[in-house]
Amino acid sequence: MDSSAEERVRDRWEVLAPGVARRRLPQWDATVGAVAGPAGVLVVDTGATLREGAEVRREVRALFGHEVTHVVLTHPHFDHVLGTAAFAGVQVYGAVGLAELLHRERDELRADAVRHGADPDAAAVATDLLVYPRHSVCGEVTVSLGGDREVLLANVGPGHTGHDLAVFVPGRPEVVFCGDLVEESGEPQAGPDAVPTHWPAALDRLLDLGGDDARYVPGHGAVVDAAYVRAQRAMLAHRFA
Repeated sequence: MDSSAEERVRDRWEVLAPGVARRRLPQWDATVGAVAGPAGVLVVDTGATLREGAEVRREVRALFGHEVTHVVLTHPHFDHVLGTAAFAGVQVYGAVGLAELLHRERDELRADAVRHGADPDAAAVATDLLVYPRHSVCGEVTVSLGGDREVLLANVGPGHTGHDLAVFVPGRPEVVFCGDLVEESGEPQAGPDAVPTHWPAALDRLLDLGGDDARYVPGHGAVVDAAYVRAQRAMLAHRFA
C-alpha cells in the first residue's frame, strides 16, 4: 500500500485509545472497531457486505501491521454481520444462540438487507457465504491478543435484540463497544426482535463495565460518554415503561 493510500485509510479510522480504533461505514453508518495486540487484532462487527468486510480486513492490517485473528459480532442485524464472510479462518464470537439464529433466519437476513437498500446480488453472496460464530458467549469471556492486551466480551442482552454482546477494552481510557444498544445518530431502533423491557438493564450492565470515564462506542454515530448512555437509558425506560 503506497503512502497516499495509507493516509486515506488512517483518515477513515478514529483512534480511541492506544491500539484501539473504529470506523463509521458509509450508507448505514454502522461502526466497526479494531483492537490490536502483539499476537493479532480483534475486529468488532464486519459491515453489511462481503466487500465492506474485505475492505475492513485490509485496512486493519494496514493500520496495525497484524492480521485479524478474532471477530466479535455484537448482534445479528445485517449491517453488522454480512461482512463476516471476508473473515474466513478467523475465530468468530457471538452471544449464545447467535449462530443458530443466523443459520435459521439466513433468508430473512438477506431480505432485510435488500429492504434497507442493499444490492440484492451482494446480499445473496454475503448470506450464502456467511461465517457463523463458533465461540458462544454466555456471561463473560476474556480474549487475549498477546502481551497484556486482553479484551472482555460480555453478553449484556437482551435489549436491542435477543443476542447483544458488548466489547470492553481496558486501558486509558477504557473503551466499550456497545453495538446498537446505544445509538447516537438517531433514536435507538426497537424492531421485532427487540426485548424493550430488558433494554434499560442492558445499559446498566454497559455502565457497570465501563464506569464514568470510559468512551462508549455506539453501533451508529459519534462516540459518547457515560452521561449520554445514562440519558438514553432513562429515555428507553420511559419509552417502554
